[in-house]
Amino acid sequence: MIGFRDALEDDRRVTLDRLAALTGDFDRIVEASRDSNADDEHDPEGATIAFERSQVDALAQQARSHLDEVDAALSRLGDGSYGTCERCGNEIAAARLEARPTARTCVTCPRP
Repeated sequence: MIGFRDALEDDRRVTLDRLAALTGDFDRIVEASRDSNADDEHDPEGATIAFERSQVDALAQQARSHLDEVDAALSRLGDGSYGTCERCGNEIAAARLEARPTARTCVTCPRP
């Protein structure tokens, strides 16, 4: 399981870097719109600013969610339950864990 720990820790670092970049982008968008007297509803550029802000926020939320999944997988590694399906209790195939190291279920158990 050491290889999986390394992969998860690398994924965590990459995700934290991505989240930091997205947070910085979001802050810059908000700051740029704060200096403007334009409102999104009446300004032709307003919709673009609102869209950019919304898009970056959605990407940041995705990154936070992925980080939660990585942290949960690292926790399962720590408590010895990593690689065990949370639904049926069977072993999760190594190929599935290689493809998706945060997997909580085996391929035969559907996700809720």
